[in-house]
Amino acid sequence: VQLQASGGGLVQAGGSLRLSCVASGSILRVNAMGWYRQAPGKRRELVAVRTTGTMITDDSTDYADSVKGRFTVSKDNAKNTVYLQMNSLKPEDTAVYFCHAKISESPWDSRDYWGQGTQVTVSS
Repeated sequence: VQLQASGGGLVQAGGSLRLSCVASGSILRVNAMGWYRQAPGKRRELVAVRTTGTMITDDSTDYADSVKGRFTVSKDNAKNTVYLQMNSLKPEDTAVYFCHAKISESPWDSRDYWGQGTQVTVSS
């Protein structure tokens, strides 16, 4: 299984960016997909995650308090793709953003996978 992230870049404060991450490989079920970030000198932290429910309508989302109301995570189950729409960006959002997924390749496992980081830089 591989995760391929894209969409980072440089933006001014108040601007928007959209990150995408595609999971590919031997996938039975994507149990959750989301984003973490790591700023220089800081620990990696959860930004947003979308957990797959029994039915699509049962999907749940969780956000870091710092991004609530500004970021939206969405998932296209048919494409095994997760998006992070980031609005009203602030300089403190500057970090390397990592795609993360919990994926089952068989009915008996669920493993963590990470994509390569994508840099998001917000200038003041």
